[in-house]
Amino acid sequence: MAMLSFKWLIPVLVSLFHPFYIAVTEVNHNAKEKSLEISCKIFAEDLEETLKKDYKTAVNLSAEKQQAVNDKLIADYIPRHLLIVTDGKPVKLNYVGFEKQAEAVYCYFEVGNVTVPKKIDFTNTILQDFTDKQINIIHMIVGGNRKSQKLDYPAKQVSFSF
Repeated sequence: MAMLSFKWLIPVLVSLFHPFYIAVTEVNHNAKEKSLEISCKIFAEDLEETLKKDYKTAVNLSAEKQQAVNDKLIADYIPRHLLIVTDGKPVKLNYVGFEKQAEAVYCYFEVGNVTVPKKIDFTNTILQDFTDKQINIIHMIVGGNRKSQKLDYPAKQVSFSF
């Protein structure tokens, strides 16, 4: 009888030990600069493992000696897994850099010459090659209007209209 009263505790304990796989991409349209400012927040350990697997090389995002190599890997990986189309036209992500803060890595990109978009389409497969438990969250901000969408694996596409 005592076991029945603690039956609710089992799922809670399991969820405490089960890791979350989440990446957050925020895209802000800067009307003054006519650009998209993009940041991707990713768990460092997950990104390192994915880059190691994809590029068959050792990856340590904290190592200053590897900064140039890490820049090249991130500049290649993210644009292959984050495709953006504004008003029917694909855009090219220009790598700005990355920074590691605690357990997270922030990867920065920008896209120039983007007037106020009416529709933005995303294909986001960041870390979906790492785990099928991946969740990608996209925040899009245009003219102060913020829209968000959560993509649970295998979902990878979302559109925002402004």
